[in-house]
Amino acid sequence: MFPWQDYGGRFSPLRTTVFALLFMPALWVLYLFATNDLGSRPLTEAIHDFGLWTIRFIFLALVISPARRLLNWPQLIEVRRMLGVTAAAYVLVHFCLYVADESFNLATVASEIVRRIYLTIGFVTLCGLAVLAATSTDGMVKRMGGRNWQRLHRIVYAIGVLAIIHFFMQSKLDEWEPIWMAGFYVWLMGWRGLDWLAPRGRTAPLWQVVVLGLVAAAATGIGEAGYYALFMHAPFQRVLAANFSLAIGVRPSWIVLAAACVMTLAGTARRRRRVSGPRAPSPERSRASAARGA
Repeated sequence: MFPWQDYGGRFSPLRTTVFALLFMPALWVLYLFATNDLGSRPLTEAIHDFGLWTIRFIFLALVISPARRLLNWPQLIEVRRMLGVTAAAYVLVHFCLYVADESFNLATVASEIVRRIYLTIGFVTLCGLAVLAATSTDGMVKRMGGRNWQRLHRIVYAIGVLAIIHFFMQSKLDEWEPIWMAGFYVWLMGWRGLDWLAPRGRTAPLWQVVVLGLVAAAATGIGEAGYYALFMHAPFQRVLAANFSLAIGVRPSWIVLAAACVMTLAGTARRRRRVSGPRAPSPERSRASAARGA
């Protein structure tokens, strides 16, 4: 099956569009590198960009399940594996660029991975994504069995945590994106908990999804304040209060709340459209219409 085909072998506009978009970040970084627009340390910037997009693709793959359920869009599941394999490809480029930045000295690379905890975490993340990518084919699903394959691929949740920690540790002072990613991860895992508790064949009630969004946003604000208080010695109350104002810009908690609202509103609109769609005529009405037509 080609990337632009669905599981039935037919041309899929969704898969084709997603497949084309997956190359865009890499092509953009390559363009910036070729035009000397990556700053004074272009290789280092390229390493950071590919690492950042690795985490973004992991999160996009995790978003597929709630989006598919909330939007009642089953075809979305066809691109989840594609996103996961892309994350593995980007992290491999990320690692290869790091090796190049170390002048291909593998002994130095190995010692750095052992000595620096954030590099150790990043390498474990790379290995995990490589395992998931290597077992992502239909043939591996058949050989492993569907249940065992699902158990193995649940390690993506742990990989998401490791990716966030690695992002935090190498970001130094610019923690805006890793903080909102951590908050949104809380929403993603919370949604999976709600979906697991929902009756079989049904999605979680929308009011629960709304509450989850508020809880995830609040947890993001508290987490940000706690992080800066613990590591930067900033006043906890002042950082927390900043999350209730837009005077100093959009804080991570607002990003999490906005993302949760978008998912919830889209799910609400989809459900209302499904409920208000054309109803099948009752047997009595069908017989009456047939009699009038005769």
